[in-house]
Amino acid sequence: QVQLVESGGGLVQAGGSLRLSCAASGRTVSLYIMGWFRQAPGKEREFVAGINRSGGNTDYADSVKGRFTISRDNAKNTVSLQMNSLKPEDTAVYFCAADRGLYATVRRKTEFYDNWGQGTQVTVSS
Repeated sequence: QVQLVESGGGLVQAGGSLRLSCAASGRTVSLYIMGWFRQAPGKEREFVAGINRSGGNTDYADSVKGRFTISRDNAKNTVSLQMNSLKPEDTAVYFCAADRGLYATVRRKTEFYDNWGQGTQVTVSS
């Protein structure tokens, strides 16, 4: 299994930016489709963004499209999420996750992801 550790969360004002990183160990991240999810208090975990193994296919939730960018560096075994124009409704714990399914494109459902990080808190103040 691959172990995932997120970093880069914090407190930021609305309109600001943050860059989340996910460091993988145990197995090469190139074997996995990678996703970012988030969970706000009292809400279900939701898909934010995903990227396929080569990086040639990405997918974004409508709520973040045009503001967030997912990327991966298979050589460094990392996945990143650049978050711009942050809004208070982006406040949540953000999780990195790995999908080992043999698909060419990103899948959005949490049940497809086998490995999860511990999460990093992102708080956007108004």
